[in-house]
Amino acid sequence: MPRCAAADPPLPASFACADTIDSFLIPSPPPRIRAAAAAATHGAQGGEEARGEEAGRGGARGREGPRREEAKAEKCLLAGKSKEGGGEGKKGKKKAKKSVETYKIYIFKVLKQVRPDIGISSKAMFIMNSFINDIFEKLAAEAAKLARYNKKPTITSREIQTSVRLVLPGELAKHAISEGTKAVTKFTSS
Repeated sequence: MPRCAAADPPLPASFACADTIDSFLIPSPPPRIRAAAAAATHGAQGGEEARGEEAGRGGARGREGPRREEAKAEKCLLAGKSKEGGGEGKKGKKKAKKSVETYKIYIFKVLKQVRPDIGISSKAMFIMNSFINDIFEKLAAEAAKLARYNKKPTITSREIQTSVRLVLPGELAKHAISEGTKAVTKFTSS
């Protein structure tokens, strides 16, 4: 059993070497990833630990076997490199970005309607976006409760209006209801 130089008592079997505090905070990874990580970090001396874990499963392989190639392929995939291209990226193909829906453009439009001469920082925009998401979740949860209490399968504008009255305070609720009524009227008329 390998021991760290800094530790006097022997380590439990689940730890190969406790060089960092991270090994105590996160659950241990699967044996295949542990073996690849041990081989990558410890180089030549880590081969015994990697082979020891594989031997425990019944299949001892050499250091240059298929497991080593799988570990290299996994590292390439994690780094975003193709195996054949040598890390240059894909030829002629762009990676599609995952779209994230935010309220940023709408916040900016309303800000320019109210105060055309004032801008907003990215941190403030992030906070405003989080605020709107939070209010949306509260209103949706309250509307869902109201529909469930009344044994209705659908959330209508009536449940939304009631949830606005319950969630938002005083004058803010009155303004929100008037704006919502105006929006619904405009939608149904067109």
